[in-house]
Amino acid sequence: MNSRLCSPFSNLGFAKINNPLLKKDIIIIGAGPGGLTAAMLLAHRGYKVTILEKEGRVGGRNARIDLGPYSLDTGPTFLHQKFTLDEIFAEVGRRSEDYLDFVKLDPMTRLTWGDVSLETSCDRQQMAANIRAVFPGEEDNFHRFMEDHAKKLRTIFPCLQKSYHNLSSYLSPTLFKALPHVATSRSVMDVLGGYFNDDRLKLAFTFQAKYLGMSPWKCPGLFSILSYIEYEHGIYHTQGGLSEISESMARVVEEEGGEIRFNSEVREIKYVGKTAAKVELINGQVLSCDQLIVNADYAHARSTIFGEKKKSREELLKKKYSCSTFMLYLGVDKLYEDQPHHHIIFADDYHRNLQEVLEGRTISKDMSIYIRNSSITDPTVAPPGHSQLYLLVPAVNTRHGHDWEAEKEAYAEQIIDRMIEKTNMKDLRDHIVEKKVLTPKSWEDANIFIGATFNLAHTLNQMLHFRPQNKLKGFDNLYLVGGGTHPGSGLPTIYESARITANLIDKNYGTKRGRVDFATGILEKTVS
Repeated sequence: MNSRLCSPFSNLGFAKINNPLLKKDIIIIGAGPGGLTAAMLLAHRGYKVTILEKEGRVGGRNARIDLGPYSLDTGPTFLHQKFTLDEIFAEVGRRSEDYLDFVKLDPMTRLTWGDVSLETSCDRQQMAANIRAVFPGEEDNFHRFMEDHAKKLRTIFPCLQKSYHNLSSYLSPTLFKALPHVATSRSVMDVLGGYFNDDRLKLAFTFQAKYLGMSPWKCPGLFSILSYIEYEHGIYHTQGGLSEISESMARVVEEEGGEIRFNSEVREIKYVGKTAAKVELINGQVLSCDQLIVNADYAHARSTIFGEKKKSREELLKKKYSCSTFMLYLGVDKLYEDQPHHHIIFADDYHRNLQEVLEGRTISKDMSIYIRNSSITDPTVAPPGHSQLYLLVPAVNTRHGHDWEAEKEAYAEQIIDRMIEKTNMKDLRDHIVEKKVLTPKSWEDANIFIGATFNLAHTLNQMLHFRPQNKLKGFDNLYLVGGGTHPGSGLPTIYESARITANLIDKNYGTKRGRVDFATGILEKTVS
């Protein structure tokens, strides 16, 4: 549905802008979530926007996979912090629910350690009761965690909405208030140790570090807010899969007059001084631009398409990167109705498992498995009586050159063995009718640097100003969006990166851009 004609947001000052002075040519390389968000905002504001996408469909790591009659998401399967997505649609005079069918999940995720499982909930009282049943005496610690983190998130959240492309950004009063949480040597696990006694329960509040591809023993302590956001504000599924978000964004881009060119791979960027003046495609076509946004994987793009200003692979390897993932996508001619939508089975020795994955030299046999069985929620992704299963196992990236092609089939079978052992899907092998495997090498072949699925690691020296900036240093008109720039990985932060970039482009032309802000009111309500 096109909600432009009946938008409740038209009185907020976000009506379509038709200023001819703003008809500047903006090229966006990549139709992933960040590129699509930037295109929505900038096309609505009156710029001439062209997205160049090398594949035949939108989404990047958020694209849909068609596996026979089964539809699966390539990457993200959790939508948290939904209010950020709602803000983006509102800024272009629309409502997200007019484009997407949201289902709030509760219970949210089943967490399993050996023979013990915990169902998580975004209802505080229900979550406390679930904790009491499995970890008696810890429920009061849960309430204390939630009360403290409501305040912590309120303090940190404004810092994630600002650009840090120059050091003067650090003079912001909001950042000064947040510094005790940001500039800390404590890890997420250290923070959780101040609340919970049982190590398994700590993991129920640290596994969200998977959005960053990091270990909670190494991940900076400020990211303990991720579990709070989930347990307070919930997680969502979009019917058809989370890839529908990118599909919907593409529709908005086209409604606003933007153009998406498929099968249009970029060979290199060409410059006049510090200005990215043109983009050459592999078919030889050359396009001129006034502003250029790169939504490709940062390190891959920086080492390839940046032309005369590219960096060497060796220089980029000096940075720290996330782990990778080993993916299994299954079409199954049976519906496992007693299996949850989201299920995480922790490794028997989770700490060692993560050490092996992140040190990057050992393919861990004691793996953790994330299983999504969205067919119990969503009848559109598989034929009646069938289901599709999405399996993700954190794995070493390709920095040390593992031969994943030789390991692929055996490792896939080990994952299925562990699923059969740890769930009641004992007959799974008898019902698999479609299968697709992606290894860390598959991700690398898809133009993701060393197969690091979650991009640059979120260490303190690779955050804020020290992460590749939204307006890339050393260029007059070249911008970044996506997980490789500020604020970082995960769908909501990628959407925010695009909004920051769009506002910087406006600022370049002398326009100070307001913002739709649903977050402040929502976060204020949760402070005790």
